Amino acid sequence: MVAITDYLAGVPLFLAYFAVALVLTGIYVLVYTRCTPHDEMKLIKANVPAASIAFAGSLIGFVLPLASVIENSIDLVDMALWGAVALIVQLATFFGLQLFLPKISDRISDNELASGIWLGGVSIAAGLLNAACLTY
Repeated sequence: MVAITDYLAGVPLFLAYFAVALVLTGIYVLVYTRCTPHDEMKLIKANVPAASIAFAGSLIGFVLPLASVIENSIDLVDMALWGAVALIVQLATFFGLQLFLPKISDRISDNELASGIWLGGVSIAAGLLNAACLTY
């Protein structure tokens, strides 16, 4: 018969990975919201759906590769390093999209839903591709 302690042996490692993932996600939110020209939190608090959609897509686009990294990393350092890569990819996605739509931040601030949906969708697509590439 298997003791309950055998089932719970993985809990400390789960908690460590989860804590690092939360810290990385917090860092992502902080960096992303500081790098974009529009103030996501202010807009979301003002009930601007375009900002909420764009930011939610960006966040999903970050955590998708982070989840892949958690599944495939060899240790917490490996996870943190590749999590940083996921952050860079999402920032590059925003700035790359801004090259094609220079006023996307203004449009999101003006609650133009098409711009928010487009940024959110592109962010999720970039995150999916990033997650697929991080399966090593």
